[in-house]
Amino acid sequence: MTKKKMKKKKIEKKIKKAKNLKAKKKRLEIQKNNLNGEKVIIKKIKKQPTEKRQYDINQYIVYPKHGVGKILSIEKAVISEIETNCYKVFIPKDKLTLTIPINQQSNLRSTSSINQINKCVSILKTKPKIKRTMWSRRAQEYEQKINSGKVYELAEVVKDLNKNSNTIVDQSYSERQLFEKAYDRLQSEFEVVLQMPQADVKKKMDKALGRNQNLEE
Repeated sequence: MTKKKMKKKKIEKKIKKAKNLKAKKKRLEIQKNNLNGEKVIIKKIKKQPTEKRQYDINQYIVYPKHGVGKILSIEKAVISEIETNCYKVFIPKDKLTLTIPINQQSNLRSTSSINQINKCVSILKTKPKIKRTMWSRRAQEYEQKINSGKVYELAEVVKDLNKNSNTIVDQSYSERQLFEKAYDRLQSEFEVVLQMPQADVKKKMDKALGRNQNLEE
């Protein structure tokens, strides 16, 4: 046997010995824990039963708290030590990507139909209904309608807070914020459903609201 082979054999023996010592040490630690009355707990990741998917990749949906989004992918994620299938949803307006478990897909809805969008246009054309209550209470109601995810309620908020112009003086800061929030969300859905550019959708909505009519004349 050559010196080179003998040296290699010695190194292999040392590695094997080190591994055996490590394994023995681990066994002794486990025995010690058992003697102390401690159980060795091996955590297993539970799998959550998944509902049947209602939406597909690249499909546009509406998430009430954020508005229109696009499903980028369907991935597995571990949430509270439970493995579950999730939608990865991109919200263009907020430049935000959300992880929504498929078991919570009831919080999502499909984008509106053409008929529903046409009904929204009709709502925008009607006169605003202003309740004679405190602004704080009305603001809360408007916020609830915006986050309801219901397209008709969104259209009602836009219509009720519309001032027929872009003049900042006509609205308080909080009114303007709520109006812009509702307007942007409704506009996003119009763009997706009607497949129209943002500028054309804005013209369509502003015409229905009667905004800047005096300028157009």
